[in-house]
Amino acid sequence: MAVALSTLVEEADRYLNSARIADYCPNGLQVEGRPQVMRIVSGVTASQALLDAAVEAQADLVLVHHGYFWKGENPCITGMKQRRLKTLLKHDISLLSYHLPLDLHPDVGNNVQLARQLDITVEGPLDPDNLKVVGLVGSLSEPMTPRDFARRVQEVMGREPLLVEGSEMIRRVGWCTGGGQGYIDQAVLAGVDLYISGEASEQTFHSARENDISFIAAGHHATERYGVQALGDYLARRFALEHIFIDCPNPI
Repeated sequence: MAVALSTLVEEADRYLNSARIADYCPNGLQVEGRPQVMRIVSGVTASQALLDAAVEAQADLVLVHHGYFWKGENPCITGMKQRRLKTLLKHDISLLSYHLPLDLHPDVGNNVQLARQLDITVEGPLDPDNLKVVGLVGSLSEPMTPRDFARRVQEVMGREPLLVEGSEMIRRVGWCTGGGQGYIDQAVLAGVDLYISGEASEQTFHSARENDISFIAAGHHATERYGVQALGDYLARRFALEHIFIDCPNPI
């Protein structure tokens, strides 16, 4: 079956409530392709590798978490940006991108989906007094040592995470996928035993050490693979479309 591109975009915008979420980039349809959609290819980032794979898969639409046109970037269509846009336009493929709306969503969101992968029970926002903080807090069904939990992360993510090991057993967890390492201070205030993010900064180590909590950096790309898959599956079910998730590995 096929669905009108406009209908699919309208449903995705509604489902993610994207119009109400301030962001660093435009959410929704970033590049318009053919007017009918039968096959969706999803991936984390609209890289050239993903676009080339989408062309090979004969996609009508590419769905990503990291799209284009970020605030503060050079607006000129040259170099890498020109090649990416040329690929989409030449093959009449649409680009649909959701950043913070996909982090925040209570069902298909990156943070909720990561919790499901790691068997964490979601309890609420990381900072209830500041909803701009995207992260969540939750708990494990049984306490684990930091190293045992890191092994769980490795099994799920398929890559060894960076672990800063604290002295406490892991019961209460805070997390924010991607580049959310800066929320470690809110995690400390929330009383967690472990904070998880995709990336780490130099000061993250000291915050974890001096507050005696464990910290795991599991990879920006790796922690954000699950939301876009879940959104693609939702849209495929909603409109009886074909959906293919393509993982273009990124060690960062």
